Amino acid sequence: MSEIQRPGALYQQVAAAIREAILSGEFAPDSMLPSEAQLMARYGVSRPTVRNAIAALRAEGLIDVRHGKGSFVRSDGQPALTLERRISHSPEGKFVIPNGDIWQEAEEPSTYRTHTTKDTGRLLQLGEEEPLFGCDRLLTDPGTGTRAMHRTLIPFEVAEAVPLLGKEPCKPPAAIYWVLTQAGHKLTWSETVRAHMPLPDERTTLQLPDATPILHVTRVAHGTDDRPLILEELRAGADRAELAYRITAEKPTAYRKKD
Repeated sequence: MSEIQRPGALYQQVAAAIREAILSGEFAPDSMLPSEAQLMARYGVSRPTVRNAIAALRAEGLIDVRHGKGSFVRSDGQPALTLERRISHSPEGKFVIPNGDIWQEAEEPSTYRTHTTKDTGRLLQLGEEEPLFGCDRLLTDPGTGTRAMHRTLIPFEVAEAVPLLGKEPCKPPAAIYWVLTQAGHKLTWSETVRAHMPLPDERTTLQLPDATPILHVTRVAHGTDDRPLILEELRAGADRAELAYRITAEKPTAYRKKD
């Protein structure tokens, strides 16, 4: 390619040219980009211009810079891990969560006391600053290296009614469901998924590349009266994991005509 001759800042012109080469397949996914010296010669620009162009493409998520190795085109392949978001029963009546046995604890779980925020209070149908037991886990999938942050939040009032949850708030979710059913609850669940850019501590903990959003999944377990009992949050890199759901048809709600 000859020297670029496009309008706009010079580094933006270089970024546009490299982007075009990536999208056209000239620079294939997972391949290493030419060196800075090669890009300087290719586009007839200075080293700072090339570095600014690479920085712009990193911010777009097209390039991943691996220290000591160089700049690589981000993979466009499928996520490494599919998380089945189903809940089922074993023959003994215990709860079974698909993928529940693939995770390993990357470090010791952290148990603590906290309070509801505006967001967690809304999901638990509580006001702000209501006391909670919390448990944070850092999980890793040994097969793919995928990391996930899992949090369980249990209102004090639920723990008072089911004392075992206050003593052991870091039980695995399936075990917590079992404890709640033994206390007389018939459980249902609601779940929401959103994506957002990670906070610095999330990016570091999950070992995310540049410009990578995270999947933030919230699951609420509801009791017999549809009252929220516990809240779970799962965070994982959107480049590493995808969520899968099985959808079944429900009976339509009976329509009652007003008098």
